Amino acid sequence: MKASPMIDAARYPRLSRINIPADLRQFDEAELPAIAEELRGYLIESVGKSGGHFGAGLGVIELTVALHYLFETPVDRLVWDVGHQCYPHKILTGRRDDIHTVKQKDGVAPFPKREESEYDTFGVGHSSTSISAALGMAIALAQQGDDRKVVAVIGDGAMTAGMAFEALNHAGGMEPEPNLLVILNDNQMSISENVGGLTKMLGRLSSSRTLNALREGGKKLLGDKKKPPARFMRRWEEHWKGMFVPSTLFEQMGFHYTGPIDGHDVEALVGALKTLKTLKGPQLLHILTTKGKGYELAEGDQIGYHAVGPFDPEKGLISKTGAKKPTYTDVFGEWLCDMAAAEPKLLGITPAMREGSGLVRFSKEYPERYFDVAIAEQHAVTLAAGMACEGSKPVVAIYSTFLQRGYDQLVHDVAIQNLDVLFAIDRGGVVGPDGATHAGNLDLSYLRCVPNMVVMAPADENECRRMLSTGYQHVGPAAVRYPRGTGPGVALTPDLDTLPIGQAELRARGKNVAVLAFGSTVAAAEQVALELGLTAVNMRFVKPLDRALVLELASSHEGFVTVEDNVVMGGAGSGVAELLNEQGIALPVLHLGLPDSFQHHASREDLLAEAGIDAAGIRAAILQRWPALAAKSAALIAAG
Repeated sequence: MKASPMIDAARYPRLSRINIPADLRQFDEAELPAIAEELRGYLIESVGKSGGHFGAGLGVIELTVALHYLFETPVDRLVWDVGHQCYPHKILTGRRDDIHTVKQKDGVAPFPKREESEYDTFGVGHSSTSISAALGMAIALAQQGDDRKVVAVIGDGAMTAGMAFEALNHAGGMEPEPNLLVILNDNQMSISENVGGLTKMLGRLSSSRTLNALREGGKKLLGDKKKPPARFMRRWEEHWKGMFVPSTLFEQMGFHYTGPIDGHDVEALVGALKTLKTLKGPQLLHILTTKGKGYELAEGDQIGYHAVGPFDPEKGLISKTGAKKPTYTDVFGEWLCDMAAAEPKLLGITPAMREGSGLVRFSKEYPERYFDVAIAEQHAVTLAAGMACEGSKPVVAIYSTFLQRGYDQLVHDVAIQNLDVLFAIDRGGVVGPDGATHAGNLDLSYLRCVPNMVVMAPADENECRRMLSTGYQHVGPAAVRYPRGTGPGVALTPDLDTLPIGQAELRARGKNVAVLAFGSTVAAAEQVALELGLTAVNMRFVKPLDRALVLELASSHEGFVTVEDNVVMGGAGSGVAELLNEQGIALPVLHLGLPDSFQHHASREDLLAEAGIDAAGIRAAILQRWPALAAKSAALIAAG
């Protein structure tokens, strides 16, 4: 093992010698606690420089060390859930010296990514996939006669999603039994505090220290589990566990349950894992951890330190003072409270994204009308459908990428029944540093093809507010899709005015070519249109389109340019082309949007430029398609 020149060997004498897990396994087991402490310190230092997901990684330091020490990764399969927890894993698996580049263009990915490392066995970004993926691996390996181990680590709230229980149900009922170890990292948190009945149940179990002390003592006293006293102990244990865990949930589902144990005790973890490695069939190890463990400020503010920008570890996060432009998320949160004050039927729903979706204030001012359903997007949408059936007006606040998980419910439960539900879709289009798993690149395509849907995309903050009011007052399913971050800085009006549904806004009347822009691309598209003397339109509505304006412009222009922050295939521009085709109009249309590929992590600005939908890209594409416009543009500039 050689010390890396990228890490301070004096401060990290052991970690500096660990480039891959095989190096870790060269250390004596007694050194693992010290290695864990070095790893924790290095994580704090590196995330302080780069920013990124923070608290969850600190909570699995000891677990990560124990897993890579005892299992022959990457031969044995280690599957992480969500990905918030994976920074320590990345540090131990060959990416230690590059971890400071996390989330940056061409840097380390923020989540496990198969293309990045053989140790990342399954790509992830959405919650609650680990058990299904690990079970699939275990089945495939068994079919091949391969006895390598498969471990799923689920935590950070991921056990609150239905998909996790679908996988548990399948695994626990299989014959022959699959060899699968599930580790439940129980830290009582996702991004916010965990909610729901399961969380309460696990809390009761976690508090049962007496039960666990008795069971561990009994094992040592009674010895061989095959002998009658040990079998009696097993039945007694089941009886007593039933007093602490309703229906002894996991064992009733077919898993052998171990725990709960202290997830920050390396010796206890190693001891438990050594035993579990030898057992056949479905196993579940329940560990208790603290999100942000080892960094006092993160332990005290687990929500604030879930994901951070660069910070000084000595000082912690520092609140920025002074006025700042509101984000689109802020606009939604303010609108929701204002509309709730005027409309008593309004109910707010979030699938475990209170902070991210801007519902903190609403949850405090209207707690009886606020519903956090945990990480359960499908349930969130059908819950809204049920509310609408009885005369309420639900507003589902959800990220674009997470609405993909509730798409069948949007179609089957809301749209087919034409129910009165408003979807406030955050993080639409290019999102940036979190990468492809969190991008909202597909929503205009998958929404506009659904009958009964009204789909809107605002060009600025105040238009977003007016569209939310429009969607709320519309009777039937409607969606307002807005981007991450801030807009052009348009001031907000305090009223709750609406827009005429299906009416675009003509921003500038020019000649030759009409630029039809949707949502966040309007500002750049309008800038280019004005420079080139073209017509600029803020389309506002993806569905229904402003048919009258589109057809009028088609009769007076020699071509169209459509611009959107969505994939071109099936997107808003496709709707324009479909309308022209329907009317038998043969007009050249240049479609600008996101590519038919998954963009990787980088800043939002980098990704827009890469896709050619920033001002420079739009200008270049138009001039390439209509070269004569370049001369006209030069003449306009010369004329002042």
